[in-house]
Amino acid sequence: MPSIVGRTWLAAAGLITLAGCASMQPGPKDMTFFVTSVGPGKGGDLGGLEGADGHCQSLAKAAGAGDRTWRAYLSTQAPKLADPNFVNARDRIGAGPWQNAQGVVIARSVDELHSANNKLNKQTALDQMGKPVNSRTEKPNKHDMLTGSRPDGTAFPGAPFPDMTCGNWTKSGTDGSAMTGHHDREGPIDSPWATSWNSAHPTLGCSQERVRPTGGDGLFYCFAVK
Repeated sequence: MPSIVGRTWLAAAGLITLAGCASMQPGPKDMTFFVTSVGPGKGGDLGGLEGADGHCQSLAKAAGAGDRTWRAYLSTQAPKLADPNFVNARDRIGAGPWQNAQGVVIARSVDELHSANNKLNKQTALDQMGKPVNSRTEKPNKHDMLTGSRPDGTAFPGAPFPDMTCGNWTKSGTDGSAMTGHHDREGPIDSPWATSWNSAHPTLGCSQERVRPTGGDGLFYCFAVK
């Protein structure tokens, strides 16, 4: 039978082991991907790409992951069809891999993220604190993620084609619209567009009130570039 000293040592060793295991558990500080828990509150007006990136950075910092460079998964449109001044969401998020606050890898590369092999869904598309975001079957429905992007992560063409980015993320009125994706991969029908994580349907407008009827709250995806 172990002595008192021996039992004390074993207990201490056990606590150290438990503490070590606890410190190895993934958490927000280790994440490189999340869904914003809240938007800036002005619908599709995110303050442009700079404002959206800043929102990602601020949320990440509050969660303990502010030492990384964060980018919003958003595309912008050129003023005119032949104008090259547009931004593809897929080109601004780094190379991967990306994992959520629970340590689950959602994609190992940009190509995998935009393929059928990504692991992005209701269970993995968590917010910056590792909490699930309301899906289509929950109230209020918040599954619409602002992206302004096509399924491959590229931008929509400019005028005369419709606005799909709320004026490149500067509009908060009833005019314009923004393409959204469904973080829960759920839709009214079982169709690729209805279950797309990044290109399901546009909003009804750009104000906070006009992004909500289709199941949104002005939320979007954030990825760590490095």
